[in-house]
Amino acid sequence: MCTAIISVDPASPVPVLLVGVRDEFVAREWEPPGRHWPDHPGLVGGRDLRAGGTWFAVDPDAPRAALVLNGRGRMAPEEGRVSRGGLPLRVAADGKLGRPDLTALDPFHLVGAEPGRVRLWSWDGTALTERDLGPGLHMIVNSGLEGEGQLEGETEDAYMSARLAHFRPRLAAAPRPEPGRDEPVERAWGPWLALVNGDGLPRADHRALLPLLDLGDGRVWGTTSVTLVALTGTGVRYDFSAAPGDADAWTRAL
Repeated sequence: MCTAIISVDPASPVPVLLVGVRDEFVAREWEPPGRHWPDHPGLVGGRDLRAGGTWFAVDPDAPRAALVLNGRGRMAPEEGRVSRGGLPLRVAADGKLGRPDLTALDPFHLVGAEPGRVRLWSWDGTALTERDLGPGLHMIVNSGLEGEGQLEGETEDAYMSARLAHFRPRLAAAPRPEPGRDEPVERAWGPWLALVNGDGLPRADHRALLPLLDLGDGRVWGTTSVTLVALTGTGVRYDFSAAPGDADAWTRAL
């Protein structure tokens, strides 16, 4: 149940804000943001150690960012399946999706962001859609933009709906941050920081932005990291937390 939050304001000195909440089995190993890919030496992001890709990539020189969430639809055949973790690398490096073999990829939602444009690609295993995300606040969950593909009666979808209903109005009502490059994280992100730190909700709450759920048999699923990125015409600010919900855990990646 990953979540992406995007705010676009072309009139702002910081026209694009991105929040990436990564949910995964907590035992899945990964590395914190760095320049992990020799074939993409300019990119910065956390690296998934199982598949080698990332969930959020940034090119500070472009400046450009890309993030991916799991989608809904027909899964790729086991034989020949390719990790979706290469998609943010592709878009952050090139600024476009290009023509990957989508039939080898499970469904996804992919965001590509530059100061002047934010795009969302969604693949359901059959068809690819592309749209621009214009001015305003946008939230993406596994069922799509603003949960547009949710199914009635599904427990996971009920959780996503509750998350959107709780956090969207709070984010919209809070003053939009304009993070400065040298400001401490609390000043840079303002009231948004308390929200992306969980807004005080228990992590097992069905509304939680930062869930943590014991599925039994030693399997624990939940938020393993949170990424905050601000894009301006001249650069990137990139804050990262590997301890979701801990207000003191934020570090600067860029």
